[in-house]
Amino acid sequence: MRCLPALVALLLTGCAPIPRPSVVTLGDSVPAGTACGCDPFPARYAQAQHAIDVNLAEPGSTAADLRAAVPGERDVLAAATEVVIMTGANDLAGSFDDPARYGPVTAGVEADVVAAVAAIERIHRVPVIILGYWNVVRDGRVGAAAYGPAGVAAAARATAELNRALQAAADASGARFVATLAAFHGPGGDRDPTGLLAPDGDHPDAAGHAAIAALLPPLAAAGPRTE
Repeated sequence: MRCLPALVALLLTGCAPIPRPSVVTLGDSVPAGTACGCDPFPARYAQAQHAIDVNLAEPGSTAADLRAAVPGERDVLAAATEVVIMTGANDLAGSFDDPARYGPVTAGVEADVVAAVAAIERIHRVPVIILGYWNVVRDGRVGAAAYGPAGVAAAARATAELNRALQAAADASGARFVATLAAFHGPGGDRDPTGLLAPDGDHPDAAGHAAIAALLPPLAAAGPRTE
């Protein structure tokens, strides 16, 4: 009879639930779901991975803001299975039509993102995904009406420069870079993305968020790599 408590304890331990993985997202208004009125891509991705969605994205956030926020999120980052970062568009949006600003701004974004990943790893070594952008400003029919052909071309150049910086940050930090450009503009870069954008032309709609979520790798395959 004295063996019964030990047996009960063993059975209870064997039936203990396995903790659910968690995905922590840091970034700006895109992962925050601004203008969508839908579940943004972090929630869709976490649900597909049977994970907990911890979405810390803030509209208006810059790469420097994200870097500064990491130490204050120690508890959630320490428990993260994966971290997703989407930042940099707000850094460049105000000067997208000034090529002289591309270098200094994107260099700052790259440095801030590398530092943010390093700070995350000091808390907890975890796979980190860095997402690129399809545009740093408005796009589709809204963008064409707002900026004209020259402005649309400038936005594309600014976006390409930012994506190069984000790719470089991923390479330097051991994170995984995932591009979003082809999902919105097609493999050739000439598809109208209006159908994936909210009425403001700046943020994804439900279809756009679904398209981004579909780009993210399964949690088991979320280590460093480029897509």
